Amino acid sequence: MAVTLEQARRGGYTCLKALLRFAFMVANNLVAIPSYVLYLIMLQPLRILDSKSFWYIEGVLFKWLLAMVASWGWGAGYTVVEWGDDVKAVSEDEAMVLVNHQATGDVCTLMMCLQDKGTVVRQMMWLMDHIFKYTNFGIVSLIHGDFFIRQGRAHRDQQLVLLKDHLEKYYRSRNRKWIVLFPEGGFLRKRRETSQAFAKKNNLPFLKHVTLPRVGATQVILKTLVAPQENGTPSGGDTVRKESKSKGLQWVIDTTIAYPKAEPIDIQTWILGYRQPTVTHVHYRIFPVKDVPAEPEALTNWLYQRFIEKEDLLTHFYETGRMIPSKENWALLMTSLTRISEWFKDVVSI
Repeated sequence: MAVTLEQARRGGYTCLKALLRFAFMVANNLVAIPSYVLYLIMLQPLRILDSKSFWYIEGVLFKWLLAMVASWGWGAGYTVVEWGDDVKAVSEDEAMVLVNHQATGDVCTLMMCLQDKGTVVRQMMWLMDHIFKYTNFGIVSLIHGDFFIRQGRAHRDQQLVLLKDHLEKYYRSRNRKWIVLFPEGGFLRKRRETSQAFAKKNNLPFLKHVTLPRVGATQVILKTLVAPQENGTPSGGDTVRKESKSKGLQWVIDTTIAYPKAEPIDIQTWILGYRQPTVTHVHYRIFPVKDVPAEPEALTNWLYQRFIEKEDLLTHFYETGRMIPSKENWALLMTSLTRISEWFKDVVSI
């Protein structure tokens, strides 16, 4: 089929825009990332004298870098609508964030979502595939203290030991609050067939929009970061509180990312911006960590249930364009109207 002049013009404009954006990203990275590294090198004496202040400054610089990445998507018209529980309400507590994984752009989407969630971005730790260590952002993640996990059955046991050691060494010493994990262990398109075969063999639900999660890293995080309990209080009483100054992990935030038409945004699209403006939907559900079972089998079942719920949530979204059922939408609307009414009464009384 012949290409019309208008189509050729649009194609040329898209290519030119992509090239200009790419040039800007390269320049942006060549300035921002070395600046981050050099500032922290100069601040090494502060790290020795006052470690807390050093990691506070590092966190602020890290948040700026993530805001830079988020702005690339915003500039291309890739925006986010958030649904569900208000995660900002627990932004000062320790939390583990469980996210479904569809493409490299998932990380960028989270960077955009979490910018306005208090101190979360500068005090968070990411668990990501080891391949990211070799990207331009790898040096930043290494300094920040993120954990790069190597996938594959041959490495699984060793990686869980390394993760435990990493958490014990870096999580509390750098005053981390949130830890982000993709329990599926890979992208949907790569793991779906294997996951479905496993589900069929073990009489588990057949999932299309997510895969069955792996429980190993989740279990290590819970065992390492949840404060041990004795009769409803942290073991050791006041002594533990004084030493750790932490209540331990308090929340699990089940996060579901949904792209229109089930077409995820990858990092290339995020950078080059050649796709039309897109609204990504993100749904949050908060669970108190005390409601999450600790035993391996019970934890596996609990985690499976979360991803079965994600499957239902995504199926509903792809069919209706909404992330939550109509009843929940109505309840949310009524809550919003009540808040507006209370605000109006306060204004009138003033």
